Amino acid sequence: MTQTGDRPSRPSRPSRLSGLIRPAGPAGPAVPAVAASRRTVLSGVLAGVGLAAFIDETVFHQLLHWHHFYDRSTPTAGLVSDGFFHAGGFVAIVAALFLYADLRRTGDLVRRAWAGAICAGWGAFQLYDGLVQHKLLRLHQIRYHVHLLPYDLAWDLAGTLGLLVGLALLRRSGRPPVDSRP
Repeated sequence: MTQTGDRPSRPSRPSRLSGLIRPAGPAGPAVPAVAASRRTVLSGVLAGVGLAAFIDETVFHQLLHWHHFYDRSTPTAGLVSDGFFHAGGFVAIVAALFLYADLRRTGDLVRRAWAGAICAGWGAFQLYDGLVQHKLLRLHQIRYHVHLLPYDLAWDLAGTLGLLVGLALLRRSGRPPVDSRP
């Protein structure tokens, strides 16, 4: 980092084609672009999973009372399982934010990849919940005493859309930026 007066200036970003997202310097050792983007994706996926868990827990478990994380036992067991589910989502969000802060501190954050990973993490969680927990393991359903098909389709299609949007953003983030200068 170079000093300009009293304010430090930001280092110029090396080309992604150079293989390094950050060369060795005062911020630490050189970081390969692949490692930095993996950390960005991990942070985003954890944030997406945590966000999906938070929305599921808050809206469907607590506000609408449609289901608990585990509905095949007593209401007390359902509430306890909700607590563990909520704690897991909270841990995912906290871990994501710690990684995000470190990526920002070191200048290694790839914003489009992070946004794509959030969408992909949220969508993957939705699909896992809808297909594995609802249908395969039958831990709970989205809602009870109604025709489930519209709810299942909406749940799984929303997850599929989130996953596809996330994967598209991730794919676009790996391309070097187009230089529009003549």
